[in-house]
Amino acid sequence: MPVGNYKLSPLSDSAFNALKEDEKLLVADKLLSTLFFSYPLPQLKEKIDSGRFISSVENGLKKKSTNISQLESEILDEKKFYRPNGQKETIDILSRFYAAKKLDRYFFDNWVAYILTQTIMFSPAYELDSSHVPNIASVYNRLVTLLEDDASMRFITYIHMSSEDNWRRFRSPEDNGREMLEIFTFDGDDADVPIAATALQNWKLDRDNDTLVVGLNANTKPLSLFGTTIYNGDDFYRELVKSKEFTYGSVKRLVQFFFTDDTAAQVKSITKTIISSNPQTWQGILKQIVFSKEYLLYTSRPKSAEEEFYSLSKKINFKTNKYAIYTLKSRMDAMHQASMKYKLGKLERVPLDTLSFANYSKYLREEILLRHSNPAYADDYSDWRRQGWSDSFTSMDNFEIVNDKPIATLHNYINYLFQATIARDVRQDELNMFDSLMVEEKDGVKNLISFYDILDYRLDKNGKRYGEQYKLYDTLIVLDYINRLEDPYIFKKVK
Repeated sequence: MPVGNYKLSPLSDSAFNALKEDEKLLVADKLLSTLFFSYPLPQLKEKIDSGRFISSVENGLKKKSTNISQLESEILDEKKFYRPNGQKETIDILSRFYAAKKLDRYFFDNWVAYILTQTIMFSPAYELDSSHVPNIASVYNRLVTLLEDDASMRFITYIHMSSEDNWRRFRSPEDNGREMLEIFTFDGDDADVPIAATALQNWKLDRDNDTLVVGLNANTKPLSLFGTTIYNGDDFYRELVKSKEFTYGSVKRLVQFFFTDDTAAQVKSITKTIISSNPQTWQGILKQIVFSKEYLLYTSRPKSAEEEFYSLSKKINFKTNKYAIYTLKSRMDAMHQASMKYKLGKLERVPLDTLSFANYSKYLREEILLRHSNPAYADDYSDWRRQGWSDSFTSMDNFEIVNDKPIATLHNYINYLFQATIARDVRQDELNMFDSLMVEEKDGVKNLISFYDILDYRLDKNGKRYGEQYKLYDTLIVLDYINRLEDPYIFKKVK
């Protein structure tokens, strides 16, 4: 769908460029993080200053520039990514977003497929006894393939509904019919359930052989549903996705998924506006949402673990060891944000009960923010010392150095760390707090305490500048503080 056909007003380049500098950084970070992507701060500022930031991101999603064969081979390399049996399918999907270097059409199709499989509509639901881990790959890969072929949302859903994967989740004619009506059309009329069950009477999941079986005892009597006549299961699924109620239900499900903190009236209004554009693809709905003024400027909501991890990993040039993605998956389970696990999808996109959030914050702090990648282990994926942010993230080239003024230089560095990780400037009260730790005053003169002085050019016995080690201390202190703020965990509204 061309941007000109969007009814949910998109944020244009001109409107973006008219924002204040801090607002542009916040909006740019929100858009990219939503798409599981970002850039190091210097590169991001270049893109913002180009005057074409919004259109460049949108246009980039239309073209394939990824070397797909190379990417897919990389994520299957068990030297780089630990893939234990029973978890390979999920880890492969999670690894792909980390390993991908370009925000292009292939990345976007994978992101769309991932979003859909987190919802009640397409969750593989591997927590169920009747579902299996390979069903994750079956559902997800089929979605990616069909999205790459520009298949319509109706055709994709029809294929999914009639698949064995779907029947593993809802296993009887009555259960399957009821859930398809409720999930995709919000039809809660109990009178429609027997009609759907009759149409599906010859469909069943054979539990002995774990296989979907469509028998020959199909219904032959006319049934009235969706304002037309149906007979069998194929008719039921086909007419369901052709109905206007299907468009309404599908759009509303995605609006609820992204506008989690909006009121019911706001969700209804946004849903109605998107429907008026007559969307035909899942990409058309999701692009309207994430590029809209409504989402980028006026909406606030918690970030998912994926939105935080993938964007942050690119901001800080995060290096993983072979167990990092496996750890991400395990910690998401502990956060109750497990990927593609739940029968009804992520009804709470980001659970914020005490235990779930404690695991979220603990993971961000211990596995990402406080981990510095040791360059000596750059090629050793099996060593835990490889994991962490790279020296390129803390390079002196990334911020303004004020010669002979270590306090001013440190303030610039702290502000850089804030902008690079949480897309905002450090506040004066926060600088005062850091000064209380790092600055000492003697005879009315303020100076940095020596081991916080990033301008210390003395060399140690290995020929390394002392200031580089002190910069490491400063970085860990600032990032530890940032972890305790709300900013890493929330998409904030601008207006």
